[in-house]
Amino acid sequence: MEDVKLRATPAARVLAKRLGVDLLNVPGTGAKGRIHKDDVAGFNYVKKVHVSPLARRIAEEHNIALDGITGSGHQGKIMKDDVLALVSDPKVKAFFTRDELYGTPPAAVKAAVASKAAAPVAAAPVVVDGSAQTEVASMTMMRKIISKRMTESFFGAPTFIQTWEVDMTEMNALRAKLLDPIKEKTGKKITVTDLISLAVVRTLMKHKWINSSLSPDGNEVTFHNYVNLGVAVGMDDGLLVPVVKNAHEMSISELVIAMKDLTERTVSKKLKPDEQAGSTFTISNLGMYGVSHFTAIINQPNAAILSVSSTVKKPVVVNDEIVIRPMMNMSLTSDHRLIDGLGAAKFMTDLKALMQNPFTLLI
Repeated sequence: MEDVKLRATPAARVLAKRLGVDLLNVPGTGAKGRIHKDDVAGFNYVKKVHVSPLARRIAEEHNIALDGITGSGHQGKIMKDDVLALVSDPKVKAFFTRDELYGTPPAAVKAAVASKAAAPVAAAPVVVDGSAQTEVASMTMMRKIISKRMTESFFGAPTFIQTWEVDMTEMNALRAKLLDPIKEKTGKKITVTDLISLAVVRTLMKHKWINSSLSPDGNEVTFHNYVNLGVAVGMDDGLLVPVVKNAHEMSISELVIAMKDLTERTVSKKLKPDEQAGSTFTISNLGMYGVSHFTAIINQPNAAILSVSSTVKKPVVVNDEIVIRPMMNMSLTSDHRLIDGLGAAKFMTDLKALMQNPFTLLI
């Protein structure tokens, strides 16, 4: 039974319940020890991360949230060098600031940060072996995160892959007809990726298992009645997946604007953490680099990911005649815990049909 002497605001009680924090252990900063929402947030931030005292102090000085980071210490404990590596990489640091992840830090944390001068952090040393002409450098935090997530996905989910060939004749024709109208309306240039994305979104709404996700314990399946489309964006120093939220409600013009905005802010490192979260399905397109075929690793907790390759003119048989057509390979990597071969094949059959008759996208 709850202690009747416990003083806490309704917001504090709701947050404590959501975070699994026992209010009896939280010191309140309000009148007569009343517990406020910031007290709960601050207590959760301090208590739930397995981190060394020195690493915690450095993180507070730089306003860094350590939640979700696996450290290099025993049993994943976050050590000083883990935090220094994050702080020294400004391209990554922006994704772990407490202001972005939790809103305004508790007053106590603000005071602690303000009272200390952040010491300059030297970049990770690079060792050059002159005789072998090699360089050895520490992994950046971004690459560590990518490594961790890809390893978990690859070894945690049994996957299978289906590859399909699509005739892009009509898709290219539709893009050519839409170039000027879309440019006039949005100021943006429509791409084949935009049209493929729209086709994927429309097809996903008819295939609930492809647009589902599995709970971490493997006991529950969530079927999404909406599409939050993740689009992998590769950069020289890493890979990020911005998410187009509620893409199923967008027209082609709205999707073009959303895709361009997210991609541009991803490349310029201005993407917010919540704009990378909540995807229900992901597309990875390497076609613009001339890749003829590849299979991507699933972006967990999605059930599948679509790999899009380059379009190449080649001879194909149409109505018993050999003709030259622009053909593209696309591969679906599926989590076999959720999707079987037949379900994946039905999805890809519908997607291929829509891409080869894309004018129905505008209806």
